[in-house]
Amino acid sequence: MVNKKYLLLASLSSLLATQPVFAQEGEMQTAKWSGRDMTYRGQSYDVLDSSYVPGFRMKQHRKFMNHQYAFPAKPRNMWEVGVGLGLYNVSGDVPTLFPWNAKGGALGFHAHVRKSWGYVFSTRLQYNYGVAKGLEWGEARNYRYNTAWAQYPGYAPEFPAGSGYPASKPVFYNYRMEAHQLNLDLIASLNNIRFHKAKSGVSLYAFLGLGALAYNTRVDALNSANQEYDFATIVGSTPQIHENRKEIRDKLQAAMDGTYETDAENERDRRRPSIFKNKTLQFAPSVGVGAQFRLSKRINLSLEDRVTMPWDDDLLDGQRWSEQTPGSPVQSNQNDGINYLSLGINFNLGNKRKNVEPLYWLNPLDHAYNELSYPRHMILPDPILPDADGDGITDQFDKCPGTPAGVAVDSHGCPLDTDGDGVPDDRDKQLITPTECQPVDADGVGKCPCPDGCGQAVSSCGNIMAGSITFDNNASKIRPTSQAQLATLAAQMQANPTCKVVITGAGNGSKIQQQRSWDRVNAVIEYMSEKHGIDRNRFIFQYGQAGDANGVMYRSAMPGEEGPANVAPPFPNLRRN
Repeated sequence: MVNKKYLLLASLSSLLATQPVFAQEGEMQTAKWSGRDMTYRGQSYDVLDSSYVPGFRMKQHRKFMNHQYAFPAKPRNMWEVGVGLGLYNVSGDVPTLFPWNAKGGALGFHAHVRKSWGYVFSTRLQYNYGVAKGLEWGEARNYRYNTAWAQYPGYAPEFPAGSGYPASKPVFYNYRMEAHQLNLDLIASLNNIRFHKAKSGVSLYAFLGLGALAYNTRVDALNSANQEYDFATIVGSTPQIHENRKEIRDKLQAAMDGTYETDAENERDRRRPSIFKNKTLQFAPSVGVGAQFRLSKRINLSLEDRVTMPWDDDLLDGQRWSEQTPGSPVQSNQNDGINYLSLGINFNLGNKRKNVEPLYWLNPLDHAYNELSYPRHMILPDPILPDADGDGITDQFDKCPGTPAGVAVDSHGCPLDTDGDGVPDDRDKQLITPTECQPVDADGVGKCPCPDGCGQAVSSCGNIMAGSITFDNNASKIRPTSQAQLATLAAQMQANPTCKVVITGAGNGSKIQQQRSWDRVNAVIEYMSEKHGIDRNRFIFQYGQAGDANGVMYRSAMPGEEGPANVAPPFPNLRRN
């Protein structure tokens, strides 16, 4: 039993010993200067708002808010989806036909989904569909190894001289390629981190993609009667020079039926796998650049160019043989590529109360610059407000620096002048000079007939100096600086036990000001009674007078001056404790 008691006692001691440690770890360091404006003034998002922070990052957010970690948690951000159209063409051996010179040529479509993982990098999954067409304006005869043309007996490819074969017949290379492309792109945003601007309406980016290309290329080698074309007759005597290329193409397109019935030369099921029955499957890396134009937080337009470089493939346009060696063609030395220039519209999807825009639209410096301009979160030192003359008014706002010690001042730091005659109360031998007796002399004595005893202390109550104390706006709590003044007043009253003191509160512009004036006079009297033991009945309670609404004045009562020490509050419902 004794052992159990010792064990229980040891356990409780250990638990109590660890309490300060837990309290220290969980202590929240708050930013000083409470009451500062917490309005978010940036153009990105408020990093102090926890509604943007996913649950698994809340630990970091709490550390940031408690000033235990300097960096805010990354917010949730919206997904982007988009669609678009563009020019889709093959960069190969046969010149491209564009929509304005061939029906249904060089057109593409795409759809994508994109997600940002940071302020620079994002990934995108994109599907492209395109149809590219091409037509050569110069004749070819060295197509001996091109199976799409050499398989038809009506065509006669060129053979070496002296081989005994008949004269060759010209052909004009053409093609129609249909392609499906799926890409996974790594995108780098180039201009969202701005040092001299809050944000940009244009987002520039570059990307690198890996994907697969499934394509099928066909040529138009037979007419509507399934007979070979007589290209020599179609072109006629038109010289085949660069200046005549449009005329030659117009003649060819007018004569050809555009059915593209013949499979172009390909390596399907030999060097390349096939998919969808008749399409060559190819590994296809790509690169590109683009620009997005912001229309709103939800919608933007994009202009982009993608260059796809299928791996070691020169048959996208169905042609890979050069004409330099008559009768013995050799393969061209460059592979084919695909260029897709597109215009798209994109939409940002997600709950805007929990998700910010995609991060590539935001400037990560937004929080840093706004916190420097309008501190809301950083820990700031307490302000140092010097008061060289010790009158309770900081030097920054003291209009009368160098006031002698013990002289009562108003809220501007200037000596009190109760009767407004221009002579401070501490030197005024006639404290209340009637207006009709002013101006006064250097001692504050007016020119009207002086009553008996004027300028002389009529009683020992003259030893109680007049003064004023100032309260914070809309507050009734006595400042530490004012407590020293009231301690002096208490000492003077204790030295003159027969004297009364008038406590006067200013502020009569509204009900709130009148009630606050009452609150402050009552606070002074209660403080003097409770702190210094001065009988409450030695005070005369006055409030709602003209003057500085944040000030309370005190002075010794005139001979025969009486008044209540307790006054009912004017508006109890507005009272501030």
